[in-house]
Order: sequence, then structure tokens, then C-alpha cells
Amino acid sequence: MQSRYDLEPDDLAALLEDQPAYRSRQVFDGLHKGLRTPEEMTDLPAALRGRLTEVLPSALTEQTRSVSDDGETIKWAFALEDGAVIETVLMAYRNRVTVCISTQAGCAMACSFCATGQSGFRRHLSTGEIVEQVVLAARAALPRRVSNVVFMGMGEPLANYDRVMAAVRRLNGPLGISARRLTVSTVGIVPGIRRLTAEALPVSLAVSLHSANDVRRDALVPINKRYPLGVLADALEEYVETTHRRLSFEWALIEGVNDTDTDIKELAAYARPLRAHVNVIPLNPTPGYLVRGSSSARVREFVDELNERGVTTTIRATRGREIDAACGQLASRANVKVRSRSTDAGSDEVTAPEGS
Repeated sequence: MQSRYDLEPDDLAALLEDQPAYRSRQVFDGLHKGLRTPEEMTDLPAALRGRLTEVLPSALTEQTRSVSDDGETIKWAFALEDGAVIETVLMAYRNRVTVCISTQAGCAMACSFCATGQSGFRRHLSTGEIVEQVVLAARAALPRRVSNVVFMGMGEPLANYDRVMAAVRRLNGPLGISARRLTVSTVGIVPGIRRLTAEALPVSLAVSLHSANDVRRDALVPINKRYPLGVLADALEEYVETTHRRLSFEWALIEGVNDTDTDIKELAAYARPLRAHVNVIPLNPTPGYLVRGSSSARVREFVDELNERGVTTTIRATRGREIDAACGQLASRANVKVRSRSTDAGSDEVTAPEGS
């Protein structure tokens, strides 16, 4: 089943060829600009509303909704027609409303500290399934408007490049969100970064780095074995020089793994030539990775030392941790692998009991 948001205006025109020519645009605008379901489009004849409800179903069915931060953070688990489940997070701040969306059901990148990576890969999402997450979150946010969208939920966005970029254009066009407020995250898919560099839309790029040492990054982020740090830096340099957009590095601080003085020196040396901004993320707990995040004191020391070395560094505020909505936590708790404290990619694993 395709999402009602998979259809472009021409597709709607073909679907509604028996209707006046303006109807397809009316329906398209109602879905996107109006954030309305077909049943809510009272400017359409009742018979047509019923027909559209039948032929343009929602592809996302709310399975659960969890709320935290005094109602300012909402996490949904949405079931898809084939039984896959994805998660979406809405975060309201004083000066912005951000939606964190998924681009795949599961993830094939297998990052050791990420719950989604531990859960495995099921499939890519369609453009409509990506866009519909934003629409449903935007409806929940009313009367406030969604101002920012981050492609940082389940999945690797650049591994689903064509559908993700089609969604970016839809969000920027009919949904009216500035391209500069759309952030695409990646663990370092170099061909995707090079394609993004050539795009006309000035979206922001965030790279989940987590180590500036190839040996340690191979263990934390296995795709580094295919696109090591030197290759990644070449692609990122081209991105920065071509787009003139600020590059961000995401760094989940793990006690004794990537929070040492050596890590600070290596990260500073890697980030400075790229003029990258570093977002430090205190590691959020996941059932499959039995290590601790760095202490709050060490987080502050890490950030201060990087700033002193000329690397603009900030701490990302943690939202939704108690509902498993924070960075790295998006995945079902069932059937997650438990990884020992060792960051050796070959370390022993055991299966966690369901619901752990």
C-alpha cells in the first residue's frame, strides 16, 4: 500500500481524471498545506471525500504514543502495512518545533551503541512514508508550526537517497519548511555525501562521527571500514567548499571509549580543517550496549577543551530519554543484541530477553 503522500500532483490528476482539472491541486494542497485528511476536506463533495478516503489511505498506523518533558516531547511508534514498525519524535522548544523522522525500518549500519543498529534492517521507507511522519507530527503540534526536521530517526538516510531527497523537496515545497532547517544525518556514506553536495537545496549535513581514529571507529561505526576517515574527510571538504554550509559532527560520549584526552586531540585535528561544529551527546542507555555514558563533569571538560582548541562545540540537550526517544534509542526493545563493554567488533554477544 502506498502512502497518500507518495502521490505527486500529476499522479493525483490521473487518479481524478473524471473530476474538474483543479481538483487534483485542491486535494494535494489539502494534504500538504492544510494538513488535512480526505475526510476533513469539506470543500470537496461528500462522495469524493469518501472515495479519496478509500483510495488514499494513511500508510502509518499509530501503535503507541509516549509523552515526556511535560508534554513537549512525543514519540510515536507507527506500524506499516507489512508489519514493520518505525518511530518518530516531536520536540517542542521555546523558539522552535522539531520533528525527528525515520527513513528506514531498522538500519543496516550496525553501530554498536545504537538501539536501531542492534535491531537490524528490514526495508527502505517510501517518500510518502517519510513525509507522512512530518504531517502527523505537525498536526499534533498545532497551533504551533513545525520549523525543523532532522533525518536522525531509524535508518541511514543516505542509504535511501532518492526517496529521502524526494521527501526533502516535498517538505521544502508544499509543506513550506526552509531547506536550511532540514538536517540530513549520515554515518559517513561517502557516495551519498557527494550526491548531496551536488544538490541545489541548501540542506544541512550532520555526520555521526563518534571517533576520529580509524581503529576505534571501525568498532563503533562499522561502515568506517568501507569509507575510512581520510576518504570521508575528502568528501566532507568538497561538501563544505561547494555548499558553504556548516558541517556538524555528532559525538556520543562513552566513558573510557571516546572521551579521553587523545580523543579530544584527534577530534580537534579532524574537525578544524573542515570548520565543523561538534555536537556532543551524552550517551543514552540502550539495552544492547552495556557501557556508560561519560559523567556530566567529563562531558563539560570534553566540550571546554575542544572549544579551547578552536572547535566550536556544544552539548545536545537530551529529550525523551525516559520514553526511549533520545538519540540512539529508537527501536523496539524486543530481540535486541546485548554487546559487552569491549568495543572490539568481534566481541561476544548474547540475546537479551524480550522486553529487557
